Amino acid sequence: MENVRSETFLITGGCGYFGYRLARSLHKGGARVVLFDTAPPKQETPEDIQFVQGDICDYAQIARAVVGVGCVFHIASYGMSGREQLNRHLIEAVNVQGTQNVLKACVEHGVSRLVYTSTFNVVFGGQVIENGDESLPYLPLHLHPDHYSRTKSLAEMSVLKANGTTLKDGSGLLRTCALRPAGIYGPGEQRHLPRIVGYIEKGIFRFVYGEASSLVEFVHVDNLVSAHKLAAEALTSQKQHCSAGQAYFISDGRPVNNFEFFRPLVEGLGYPFPKVRLPLCLIYFFAFLTEMIHHLIGPFYNFQPLLTRTEVYKTGVTHYFSMAKAKAELGYEPQEYNLDEVVQWFRCRGHGKTSCRSFLGRLILDILFVAALVTVALSFLPVVGS
Repeated sequence: MENVRSETFLITGGCGYFGYRLARSLHKGGARVVLFDTAPPKQETPEDIQFVQGDICDYAQIARAVVGVGCVFHIASYGMSGREQLNRHLIEAVNVQGTQNVLKACVEHGVSRLVYTSTFNVVFGGQVIENGDESLPYLPLHLHPDHYSRTKSLAEMSVLKANGTTLKDGSGLLRTCALRPAGIYGPGEQRHLPRIVGYIEKGIFRFVYGEASSLVEFVHVDNLVSAHKLAAEALTSQKQHCSAGQAYFISDGRPVNNFEFFRPLVEGLGYPFPKVRLPLCLIYFFAFLTEMIHHLIGPFYNFQPLLTRTEVYKTGVTHYFSMAKAKAELGYEPQEYNLDEVVQWFRCRGHGKTSCRSFLGRLILDILFVAALVTVALSFLPVVGS
């Protein structure tokens, strides 16, 4: 019974892109997998992968789902990007209270392992970080530029503090750890890449910003799957619980300029890579104005901001981290990937430049682009009194 229990995994947010990819990998290895999410998976799912519809904000729902589970991968979160970042109430409910519910359910129902999917942002708030490691302190909560990062930091603290909690059924202790991934990419990713491709196809992606020397990191979905499986294994007695109470940065281990990383995608879809480079402060100010406008009219028209302030920092300011701890303690060895599969995925679904765009259409986009830049630039000028 204990062996069966130890090989039963529940994944919160299991029907999302990464959660489902992790589920298929675990299932392929012979484990029993339970997907816990607010909506069923869009992909065709093997019959022996169980789906439980529920919300981590409802304790009773998650408590029922963890019965008989040996390990929880807590992936579910809200508010990572776009207009979601501006919904403070839901962000707080999912990321903070939802995590508390998951931890309580594990303790009450004898779940011995929990791996939490955190974020780089628990230590990053717009400051330059070069080859940082896990000894970096949490960014003070009041310095977080967005509510998502603040709540993810609170949630990670709760998860690591819960490590070593005695389980109510007397079967032992709850062992927990946290993984802090970079931006996720891979064929079929549904959060960031479609938004980027949409900007490219609409002619909005006509400039880059920040220093050309700025470096960030990304993680391929399969590398992140590998890291999670290794982290869960490292929580077992066979591995002396070596990951218990620990946090790990996870990426491909290849710092790169954010815009250069996406160059193969832009050019692979048949579009020219932008030659205009704008100062970071100008784009940050534009993002600030966008957020203020959303705050005013969001209740009536919940539009998608072009960029938020946090997204400007994450894409334009150098921050990358050492994988030494993950390699030494988890045995994590990231494989090399590129964007070829991503380009092919989008092309197979009808994306890519066509010859039907008229000269007039391109001219209108260029005029609108220049007008927007002039408007933002003029807003910096002082108001002269009469």
